[in-house]
Amino acid sequence: MTPLVALAAQSLWNRRGSAALTVFAIAVSVTLLVGVETMRSGARESFARTISGTDLIVGARSGPINLLLYSVFRVGDATANVSWQSYELVSRHPDVAWTIPISLGDSHRGYRVMGTSGDYFLHYRYGNRQMLAFSAGQPFSDISDAVIGAEVARELGYSTGDEITLAHGIGAGSFSGHDEHPFRIAGILAPTGTPVDRAVHVSLDALAEIHEDWQGGARSQVDPSRHPHDGNDPGDSGGDTAARPLRAGITAFLVGMRAQNAVLQMQRALNEFRGEPLTAVIPGVALQQLWQIVGVADRALLIIASFVVLAGLIGMLTSILASLRERRREMAILRSVGARPLQVFALMLLEAGLLALAGVIVGVVAAHAILAGAAPVLASRYGLFMATAGPGVYDLLLAGAVVGAALVAGLVPAWLAYRNSLADGLTIRT
Repeated sequence: MTPLVALAAQSLWNRRGSAALTVFAIAVSVTLLVGVETMRSGARESFARTISGTDLIVGARSGPINLLLYSVFRVGDATANVSWQSYELVSRHPDVAWTIPISLGDSHRGYRVMGTSGDYFLHYRYGNRQMLAFSAGQPFSDISDAVIGAEVARELGYSTGDEITLAHGIGAGSFSGHDEHPFRIAGILAPTGTPVDRAVHVSLDALAEIHEDWQGGARSQVDPSRHPHDGNDPGDSGGDTAARPLRAGITAFLVGMRAQNAVLQMQRALNEFRGEPLTAVIPGVALQQLWQIVGVADRALLIIASFVVLAGLIGMLTSILASLRERRREMAILRSVGARPLQVFALMLLEAGLLALAGVIVGVVAAHAILAGAAPVLASRYGLFMATAGPGVYDLLLAGAVVGAALVAGLVPAWLAYRNSLADGLTIRT
């Protein structure tokens, strides 16, 4: 440590009360900025991890973002359904490895109900191609079985074996229920941090049966003597989750291809399909388009956090300026022992730099400690996967930027101290 740096550090220590407050203000602003940027990156990564391993999402003709929203994020509604015949035609294509049908439209106490097949638990992937896992129970094996997401189980207090009923339509206040068709919770999925946690999954066979006597969103008159699960319906597949055709078709379906070089060709073929108007989107591309829309908010947060850092630096500048008048005797003493005006200038500049550096170090360490502690909660409850490897390149760049900005701000008090030292010489002038 050079004598001038040591002198600057000793000077700050002599004024440790005000210096500590300045460091604290900078540290808080840096903690906020690092936290916002880390959560911003984590949100984008988690957003992209919602679905993986799926090559195409196919639905009725609509915009790609709308298709992505209702099929993956369970937001909004489909413009129309896809016929079962079209689904089977695609699923039997030699280039297609697997398909997952999706049928939406019902709900349970505000949570979306998704009808699907057993292939959903085999082929659906999220994150880094992670399979769905069960924290309790198993996939549905009977027409009256249901599998619920982690958030549904946590918020509604459900466990395996509990009985639930569905409602026709979306929303907690749906007035058309399927009370005559109760479901038993067969399994509870482990947390994924994706919309899967907020869904109730049943088989397509179950949806076909409970909607068999519904037309146009209302129940039609049926023979009350027929038990819904009497097994006499030739279409009832019982424990077979391969799914029978739904009269109204399905909402959408996911496609996995055998070879990646066939994805674009299949997408073009489906978008030009003559049997019915379809839209096929590549999930990664649609996710990027959606992020361009929703990413405006996180950029706004980053700008706000940057202004907080600026406010911290202004507070540092104010603190140094306020002490200049009281420190004119100190400057005169320094001149009397041989300090030059330029050395006084450098001393003030070093103090600003040391204050900023201390604030950055405390802020970065605090931000990563808080994020490391909150990472499990953020992942399980909000689906935000934070990188907790410690400070990285971004933090080094941030430290350089903040210290550089502090040195620029420190030019003002440094110049004033330089001018005062020239004017005062060895005598203090008031």
